[in-house]
Amino acid sequence: MSTYLPAALLSSLQGLPGFEQSAFIAVHEAGERVTSLRLNHAKLQAPGKTEAVLEALSPAAPVTRVPWAQHGYYLPQRPSFTLDPFFHAGAYYVQEASSMFLEHAIRQTCDLAQPLKVLDLCAAPGGKSTLLQSVISADSLLVANEVIRARAGMLADNISRWGAANVVVTNNDPRDMARLPGFFDVMVVDAPCSGSGLFRREPEAVAEWSPENVALCCQRQQRILADAWPALRDGGILIYSTCSYSKEEDEDIMDWIVSSLEAENIPIPIDPSWNIVTTRSDKRNCEGYRFYPDKVQGEGLFIACFRKTGGDTWQQKKQRDTLSALPKKDREKLQPWVRDLDQYFVMEHQGEAIILPPAVTAAVAVLQQQLYLRKAGVKAGQLTAKELAPDHQLAMSTLLPPTIQEVALTLTQALQYLRKEDPALPVAMKGWALMQYGQMPLGWAKILLNRINNYYPKELRILKEI
Repeated sequence: MSTYLPAALLSSLQGLPGFEQSAFIAVHEAGERVTSLRLNHAKLQAPGKTEAVLEALSPAAPVTRVPWAQHGYYLPQRPSFTLDPFFHAGAYYVQEASSMFLEHAIRQTCDLAQPLKVLDLCAAPGGKSTLLQSVISADSLLVANEVIRARAGMLADNISRWGAANVVVTNNDPRDMARLPGFFDVMVVDAPCSGSGLFRREPEAVAEWSPENVALCCQRQQRILADAWPALRDGGILIYSTCSYSKEEDEDIMDWIVSSLEAENIPIPIDPSWNIVTTRSDKRNCEGYRFYPDKVQGEGLFIACFRKTGGDTWQQKKQRDTLSALPKKDREKLQPWVRDLDQYFVMEHQGEAIILPPAVTAAVAVLQQQLYLRKAGVKAGQLTAKELAPDHQLAMSTLLPPTIQEVALTLTQALQYLRKEDPALPVAMKGWALMQYGQMPLGWAKILLNRINNYYPKELRILKEI
């Protein structure tokens, strides 16, 4: 028997598809730590950038691919991501490999060439949201929601670092989504759960597990799904997942979804070499997928896909324009800062310029009326009488033109900058400049005659020493 896995958990898993107790216990007690990440392809399209980032992460040994994610990689050992400027530049997201399977699920169930409105309902800290943004079209909209305010702030920071303009971060309870009947084409619910799938990575979480907590989580999952369900359109796709092994939170929830929410299960193809276990629910024969760490190179996960078979289709009502377009005189101040500015809608909000793709503005206007928006699009910066004071979000975006002043930093200088120190650069330029490491933007500085003002956000600065 395991020295730390709860006996009640092991007993509850007996007979479930793919569960082999001895191998399950052994992989937990071995203490192996799997490190994986997903590259931000939108920022790494220039020749050699991907190779440079992977070389910096693993200089001594080759990386290997996560088989179900196009830009997912395993690292042979875990580096200090905090001390890697590429991490702060948004070149990649450190994400558990099993959870990257969401990419395969959405590719199999959705036409990603079409403009979609996608809701990531329980989105913090942002791994699944950044993955979703990477696979949807440029004309699609991703709404990344988190009910807990502090976690919504973390989510907004990670979305900003990813750099995309077609994302809105909301801070709402799932029941608030019912104000938007039939609005979303896709709903992803990575539901709060009892967390047993992460016990290998987080052994301290074992003390919080109990059969009673599993039962509470099951009830919470049903409430979350039922509350948000009206917001998914007729024919829309639900992707449900947990990091729990418990049948009550997995197979039983599949049965509940089909029985209670007008939905049909969607089986998806699985490559046998991936060693993902196919499971079926007792009552409605729904198909879902279990990830065990003794079988896959990743942590525990359950995921299943559904199609809504009833309900509303969103009816766009006539409404007044709630997004205030930036006046022409202020828009001209943005011209030097944004590549192809004419292709974007720019709104003014409390003296700041916010950039959105035109294809999503109508949807964002609806969201602004119904939900609390923590972040929308890319904040270009504060408008002053003479110029735009650029925001960190603009530095992190993929919107900058090649004419922006840039300063190339060494690793030591980059870490000084990220600590919000003065890297003391002997540069022969004045004004705003983009601090870069390895041709990847880190943030802004303003170069004056005798000093450099470091505009890296205080709340993001590195505190860890080398």
